Amino acid sequence: MEGKEEDVNVGANKFPERQPIGTAAQTESKDYKEPPPAPFFEPGELKSWSFYRAGIAEFIATFLFLYVTVLTVMGVKRAPNMCASVGIQGIAWAFGGMIFALVYCTAGISGGHINPAVTFGLFLARKLSLTRALFYIVMQCLGAICGAGVVKGFQPGLYQANGGGANVVAHGYTKGSGLGAEIVGTFVLVYTVFSATDAKRSARDSHVPILAPLPIGFAVFLVHLATIPITGTGINPARSLGAAIIYNKDHAWDDHWIFWVGPFIGAALAALYHQIVIRAIPFKSKA
Repeated sequence: MEGKEEDVNVGANKFPERQPIGTAAQTESKDYKEPPPAPFFEPGELKSWSFYRAGIAEFIATFLFLYVTVLTVMGVKRAPNMCASVGIQGIAWAFGGMIFALVYCTAGISGGHINPAVTFGLFLARKLSLTRALFYIVMQCLGAICGAGVVKGFQPGLYQANGGGANVVAHGYTKGSGLGAEIVGTFVLVYTVFSATDAKRSARDSHVPILAPLPIGFAVFLVHLATIPITGTGINPARSLGAAIIYNKDHAWDDHWIFWVGPFIGAALAALYHQIVIRAIPFKSKA
């Protein structure tokens, strides 16, 4: 096999002069197995236990996500000042760290979406059926409502007095600014999800599937650092819905549409970019 070993130090840039682009990129010679596109509607899934198990996993993961993160937000809000608590950095770590842990735990069962925007982006890329996508989104929203509800049950007075972790556009920012922050923030997250789970990268680097939760969680952490001062950072419609329903104040609903429209637009743009631009260039061309 001498002379045929892949130069891992060069990787995908080994054939820069022969990389076809556009439709020419869909060559027959691939060193990875492309999974077939999921059917648009698959009623047979409704008879499968694995389908419901995946939905339960999404429910529990989103429940735990809201429980830990909203409880962290409440801890920061009740402190006399930021220096007496974990502060914005701590909130960002709570969100990013929980996503890292929960994606690691549930990736092998449901794919570890924990976010309707992620589910929507993967659906657009034909990674899952409409049946499964709708089921996931319903279970994620129910899990988020229960997670926020448990936090309120622990400390109802403090919860209501400190905003309940609900997402709103901060004073000094327009609705357009909030919408833009949600679009870009969700684009970063969903783009990272696509890149971290790409079949081509998995074929080239065997460690990619193991480490996939790390960049996804880190993306969530970084987006929270950037956008907490603007919108409190949604980028997850289930998280925003759960907190809004349990908090249930008028001002929490005034801007709520932003935390659905923004993430869904960002997810759609990320799916479009990944499928048309990134996936159009194969890992390796013919020798």
